[in-house]
Amino acid sequence: MVEQLTLGIIIVAALADSINPCVFGVLIFLLAYMVAVFKNRAKMLIAGLIYTSVVYLSYFLIGIGIVAFTQSTGVVKPFYWFAAVIAILAGILEVKDYFWYGRGFSLQMIPGGAEKIKKISSTMKRLETTHPMLSLGISGLLGFLVVLFEFPCTGAPYLAVIALISTGDYASGIPLLLLYNLIFILPLFVIIGLVYMGHTSHKLEKWRKQHRGLMRLGIGLFLLAFGAYLIYTALQL
Repeated sequence: MVEQLTLGIIIVAALADSINPCVFGVLIFLLAYMVAVFKNRAKMLIAGLIYTSVVYLSYFLIGIGIVAFTQSTGVVKPFYWFAAVIAILAGILEVKDYFWYGRGFSLQMIPGGAEKIKKISSTMKRLETTHPMLSLGISGLLGFLVVLFEFPCTGAPYLAVIALISTGDYASGIPLLLLYNLIFILPLFVIIGLVYMGHTSHKLEKWRKQHRGLMRLGIGLFLLAFGAYLIYTALQL
């Protein structure tokens, strides 16, 4: 029963995290840039898939690294409380942004992250004319950097899930993290597919801005509930 409950929570958390407007915004920008740079949908598709694969691998390694660290150092319970508090605080901020989007403090990419992504993206354009294969490698580098830059915006659900997994067996946590990150990147595949089929990034960005408030509300309400659940279970650890 406990395993089924944990699996259900992880699936719901991954679904909530996967609709984060921060994730959508960066990918839509990058795809628009890739379309302009490569002028070839097939190559844009390959670059997008490389980007998404690196995002998947990076998130997984971060997760498994934190689980290993908390268990080996014996800080599972303090980390559990830390993740619970972060989930509740992040949930409050996300709900706030549904009513007052962008006012006051909001969860967002680290300062200067967007500028660095744009600067590295410009390298892709230069390499496409001189070393076309290396330009695909830049998409992988961007995937890794975006994970780091976006973590303040996207990390709360993942930290809560990692805390939950840390209380169990290390080996059994690996497939749970693999599943979480697979669900997390599924919408990215959808966006890449839509751009490949001819949908413009402008339309996708317009849709994102129209619905970002609702997306944040959904994530926020889930984080509040998840944080409360972690606090409840932390008292029993």
